[in-house]
Amino acid sequence: MKRILTIAASDSGGGAGIQADVKTITLLGAYGMSVITAVTAQNTRGIKGIQEIPVEFIDLQLDAVLSDIGADAVKTGMLVNAQVVRAVVRKIRQYRLEKVVVDPVMLAKSGDQLLNEEGRIFLKKELIPLAYFITPNLLEASILCRQRILDLEGMKEAARLIKQMGAQYVLIKGGHLKRKAIDLLFDGKEFFEFSSEKIKTKNTHGTGCILSAAIATFLGQDFSVHEAVKKAKLFITDAIRFGLNLGTGNGPANLYAAIGREMEEDKIVKELKVALKRLKSANIGNLIPEVQTNLGFALPAATTLDQVFAFPGRIMRFKDSFTTLADPEPGASRHIASVILAVMKYNPEFRSAMNIRFDPDILSRCKRLGFSAIGFNREDEPKRTKTKEGASLRWGVEKVLEGKKRMPDIIYDRGGMGKEPMIRVIGRTPLDVAEKIIKIAGER
Repeated sequence: MKRILTIAASDSGGGAGIQADVKTITLLGAYGMSVITAVTAQNTRGIKGIQEIPVEFIDLQLDAVLSDIGADAVKTGMLVNAQVVRAVVRKIRQYRLEKVVVDPVMLAKSGDQLLNEEGRIFLKKELIPLAYFITPNLLEASILCRQRILDLEGMKEAARLIKQMGAQYVLIKGGHLKRKAIDLLFDGKEFFEFSSEKIKTKNTHGTGCILSAAIATFLGQDFSVHEAVKKAKLFITDAIRFGLNLGTGNGPANLYAAIGREMEEDKIVKELKVALKRLKSANIGNLIPEVQTNLGFALPAATTLDQVFAFPGRIMRFKDSFTTLADPEPGASRHIASVILAVMKYNPEFRSAMNIRFDPDILSRCKRLGFSAIGFNREDEPKRTKTKEGASLRWGVEKVLEGKKRMPDIIYDRGGMGKEPMIRVIGRTPLDVAEKIIKIAGER
């Protein structure tokens, strides 16, 4: 197992700093170690206080770890002041550490100063020249280069200047760009863009720490620089997309998002089969539409069609009941998966859905049962989504959910040219969906 050392401050809220780093390193399959530079009292609303650790004790932590366990890669985060920066520089040289990832933490999102002015000077003069990799955001790059960076061209110029300071690889993080979230990697010769979607969320606490810790971990595991950045970007994008709504301020990114997906597959299949058995115990055949139906269940933090499990060949009506061809598989239904993925963008806890026949009477039954139901009109659909495969359903679901505080039980549409009208039953789990459908079937 590779050994990854993080040198940073403690975050009592657990979303950033040492806590986020060690969680990241562990989840990505390496052994995490820590040297604490300061203890902060903070939560989702900001930093309440900072207690600096004496530099002599930081030296002692570094020697304790590096003289005994050693490190395959190191990342630095909040270094507080010039004395700490210089202590870290000394130990990097003494132990001949090569894969050093520098996250030049200077200011918190709240505006709190995390590295004093003298510390910034020594970081620029002494630590950056030892950096194998450096990860400034737009503000940090602006401070280092003494010029405001607002666009991609400014990022390229900043990357060149920081490269001249001595770092081998420079990654300028462009998460705060207006249109696209683009991170720019510069190796001294070429620029490489890593683009990702803009995710509307306030739960981004710790993202800079997590990204640099992930890069350090992948570099320590002997991935190439480009592969390390690519894998780290996928990891942090999932963590942001499914950020945790904890506290009353900016909640933390969800580090478990990507890992949780991989550990849930067996459970997903079992829950779908249990729900199917429950549905078979009721006479629901009259609710199955002409195009047949499917019951889907997504992995936690799913983002793609192949992360949603359903029944291959659909669930087909047989008299008053139904039959299936095989056990659930990933990617077995584009239709129901599109619905679930669109729903999860608004509430990741709702991971299951099933389509049933549209009929005004059935819709009335749903409302009599107290189920909340909202619909979309396919006539309002933009032309660009009509011609894009799989886009129509996502458009419709997102349209009705936008701005809603509560997830509905039912999402329906009355059909359109070549589109059968449909009712879609939404739930947290397949059994949740099945119980709603059984109630609808039993309501007369």
